[in-house]
Formats: sequence, structure tokens, C-alpha cells
Amino acid sequence: MPKPNKSKTLKKTKNKMISQTKYKELIKKRQHHKKLSLKERKQLDEALLVNYCSCVKSLKYSTKVKDYLEYPVCMSSIYKKRGFRVPKNVTAKCKQTQ
Repeated sequence: MPKPNKSKTLKKTKNKMISQTKYKELIKKRQHHKKLSLKERKQLDEALLVNYCSCVKSLKYSTKVKDYLEYPVCMSSIYKKRGFRVPKNVTAKCKQTQ
């Protein structure tokens, strides 16, 4: 009997993330093309996603930012200026986070 399809939710929140020092260390490693283990890559990807989503949510409700400008601003600050490639459907994944 097949299992019913469940929509995956990403329940990562800022308080469950890796520490700030570990986060900065992993970013430096990736920027300088050092080898990251699978666990480190997953931790960094999740941390970047959570930071991106929290950035979008904070700017979305800000009166200082025009509508729909929060996506490129956060994309630039979290991914592009650091030289990282942006994952596919990153904005859609934000809707699944808490």
C-alpha cells in the first residue's frame, strides 16, 4: 500500500541554526574553495536558506522597501556578493519554512 504524499516542510528556525562562528567559518571555506564535508555543506546550505528567508520576511513587512524588491536585495546580500550560486526555487522553499 503506497504512502500518501506529504508536503515537506523545512522547520529550521534561527535558534536551531549553527553558531555564528561556525557559519562564518563555513562561508570562508566555501569562498576560498576549500573542501567541505557533506555534513558541512548541508549545514551551510540550510543556514543560508534560513538567513535568506528571514531577510525576505523582514523586508517584506518594512515600509521603507518598495513591494517585491525584497527578493533581489536579499538574494544579492546572502548569495551573490559572496560569490555563491543561488539554489533553484529558493523563494519557493521560503514558503515552506516557518
